[in-house]
Amino acid sequence: MGFETPVVLLLSSCVCLYLIFSLVKFLYKVWWNPIRIRKVMESQGIKGPSYRFIHGSTKEVMNMMKESMSRPMELSHDVFPRLQPHIHSWTQKYGMKYLSRYGPKAQLIVTEPELIKEILSNRDGAYPKTEVEGFIKKLLGDGLVTSEGKKWSKQRKLANHAFHAENLKGMIPEMIASVEIMLERWKHHEGKEIEVFEEFRIMTSEVISRMAFGSSYLEGKNIFEMLRKLAFITSTNTYKIRFPGIGKLIQTRDDIESDKLERGIQESTVQIIKRREEKVKIGELDGFGDDFLGFLVEANHDSDKNKRISVEDMVDECKTFYTSGHETATSLLTWTIFLLAIDTDWQEKARKEVIELFGKKNLNPDDSGIARLKTMNMIINESLRLYPPVVEYTRRVAREIRLGKLILPPNIQVNIPPLAVHHNPYIWGEDVHIFNPERFSEGVAKATNNNIAAFIPFGLGPRTCVGLNFVSIEVKLALSMILQRYAFTLSPAYVHMPVRVLITRPKHGLQIILHPL
Repeated sequence: MGFETPVVLLLSSCVCLYLIFSLVKFLYKVWWNPIRIRKVMESQGIKGPSYRFIHGSTKEVMNMMKESMSRPMELSHDVFPRLQPHIHSWTQKYGMKYLSRYGPKAQLIVTEPELIKEILSNRDGAYPKTEVEGFIKKLLGDGLVTSEGKKWSKQRKLANHAFHAENLKGMIPEMIASVEIMLERWKHHEGKEIEVFEEFRIMTSEVISRMAFGSSYLEGKNIFEMLRKLAFITSTNTYKIRFPGIGKLIQTRDDIESDKLERGIQESTVQIIKRREEKVKIGELDGFGDDFLGFLVEANHDSDKNKRISVEDMVDECKTFYTSGHETATSLLTWTIFLLAIDTDWQEKARKEVIELFGKKNLNPDDSGIARLKTMNMIINESLRLYPPVVEYTRRVAREIRLGKLILPPNIQVNIPPLAVHHNPYIWGEDVHIFNPERFSEGVAKATNNNIAAFIPFGLGPRTCVGLNFVSIEVKLALSMILQRYAFTLSPAYVHMPVRVLITRPKHGLQIILHPL
């Protein structure tokens, strides 16, 4: 008995010390550190909304988003106050850079192109990607979009090889075939209304399946459906802050559903990988293939262990390409058709150019003609300016560093909202909310007065979207083939409600009237 008492006391003391240490750590994270960083930034003239214990600024953001999304907007392209009402409001109140809070995490919102260029250039690794967690981690894993360091470098080289110009040229026939399948369905809607957002989602999914995995949309349909559900869960939980540590103990319905979806995506993707390996093994294929999956499988079997990637890496890259590859193209196609359905003069200019280069609908576009689509390029750039697919880039400050005149403490986040820059009248003029492709007639550099960070729909610097040329070719092909066959106008049934579900999209789809030529 005498021996047990000291042991019990020792254990009790250890438990008490652990609890005290945990409490101190918790208070430092959610109380002391936020106050310290706020004072550091305020001393340099940077202000922002008040910090709320644990939640930071997120409750205010959610309330503002709920209000802005609660009703349709007029047929206007002034979408910045709707999609990011908090940034629109707080930049007007606190200036072009201000301090916000995602829970206890400090976020410096930056909307000045000069500073954006400095951040996205990421010299000496000063502004790496933030570490992803939660639902976004389940959606993208540790793929090209989210990884850092040597792993990212290895994955980027692989992706650059997969999307080399010659490889992209070889993809064009498959892209055309996917568009033709979609246009065949459209024949049943000639002279009638058709909802095209879903049409483009299916078509771009078909393209990704063919290009990346050598299969049709139907084969990858199950994976796409699971990714779509997981993307929706991710978006709806964007501004929900959990009490630190609680998420590991208590699972919500979204946690359970997302775990199930993540496992399903993993299993289905591994099955596709194994089928490819089996075909090589039995001699049905000479090599692993020249599509994206083929490059991944080949890298998985590389004899050089420094170049080799794991099965988990392959799955993450497939998820990344599935998600970002078709989401971006779907958004861009949808909003470009929307803009041309409203402005039929620019639609006719684009059609004239397409017919001059490719002829009528019996002649499909080719790679040399695509490169000469100047008017269409202007239209696409203006669409990306007004409705960028991605409305936020996030980076982490790796160490204390100077940004402009500011000294930033380590481990805070910097957030860059392309919408704020793309809709800034001081950069683009008083007609900033008007669809005017003419502003890009002499290229992006002239349109931005050589300030390249004023137009960032696909990012900037070393982490510029690797699929930029892939998406550009796909969208130009699809638009050309549509313009060869149809004129189109906006349906009276369309309700203008842009929303953000990973990418910028119309909440209730895009309804147009098809007029066969």
